[in-house]
Amino acid sequence: MRVVIIGSGVAGVSFAEKYRALSADADITLVTRENDGYYSRPLLSRGFSKSDIEQSIILKTFDKLRTAGITVIGGAEATSINCSDSTLLLKGPGEEKSLCYDKLVLAQGSAAFIPPSFRAHSDLFFCLNSLADLKAMRKFRQVFLDQGRRPDWAIIGGGLIGCEVASDLAVSGDKVTLYHAMDRLMERQLVAEDSVLLQRVLQDCGVQILLNQAVQGFARQDEKVCVKTDVPAGFDALIIACGFKPNTELAEKTGLKIGRGVKVNPYLQTSDENIYAVGDLAELPNGKLYAFILPIRSQAFWLATFLAGQEQNAWIPPVFTTQAKVHGFNAVHPYNV
Repeated sequence: MRVVIIGSGVAGVSFAEKYRALSADADITLVTRENDGYYSRPLLSRGFSKSDIEQSIILKTFDKLRTAGITVIGGAEATSINCSDSTLLLKGPGEEKSLCYDKLVLAQGSAAFIPPSFRAHSDLFFCLNSLADLKAMRKFRQVFLDQGRRPDWAIIGGGLIGCEVASDLAVSGDKVTLYHAMDRLMERQLVAEDSVLLQRVLQDCGVQILLNQAVQGFARQDEKVCVKTDVPAGFDALIIACGFKPNTELAEKTGLKIGRGVKVNPYLQTSDENIYAVGDLAELPNGKLYAFILPIRSQAFWLATFLAGQEQNAWIPPVFTTQAKVHGFNAVHPYNV
């Protein structure tokens, strides 16, 4: 069977490796925009306190996956799917090619969500959603370090990622101001008591926290980026951390059913019988997106077993917990997932 996977994150690679182990004769091809290899996306938010992060974050090179019998096409963009003849069109550096599939697995994950009012100012801020993003931020930061200075960062968003990045930059010695629209941090994941504890831990690290903030936009003022609120302030750099948005564009263009993510049935099958979705991208019938490592890996392993004919029951979400990677913080109560 010819199986094509789009995406080289934990969902795509976990599926590819498990399916290869179960189906020795299958033709498995993994298509990805990435060139750096399979890396740990959760470690991106620890990308400033670890000096060797650009190497240590790589879990497996693409050459190692190829050695295991998985064809990897890196630096390629999946541009269209033709369901009628089961082909996928790719665009890579200087060329286009078409792949035929029997089963197609969508595992493109998600992108940083940028509020509509911020999008016109995309040249003024960073997002931290990929290793390429981290490399750009580290390169920017290194200019200051080479001059014996520390950059002054503003982070918009006091959810999981915003708090993790604020913590890592602060313990690395940078100045950080965290803007959050709500009245407490990580309100979706934490009870109020733990939000208070988290705020105290971040403040003890030197993070300035501004709650109930209505950020109206941004502007360049000389060498600073101005955050427009009731009390405008200027910073060396700006990070948007307002959540994630599943990468549904290709599926929507194909005509698959879309909600917040790509709608799938309990068998992770999309509205096309030969196309499946896993990970951040997959919206289950209960309306949930399981954007955490344990359920994503569970989906990938289950789908590989199902397509190999060794599983007949529908996927069931595992019991799981999550934890913010904030230096010095441990929640007293369980996280809301």
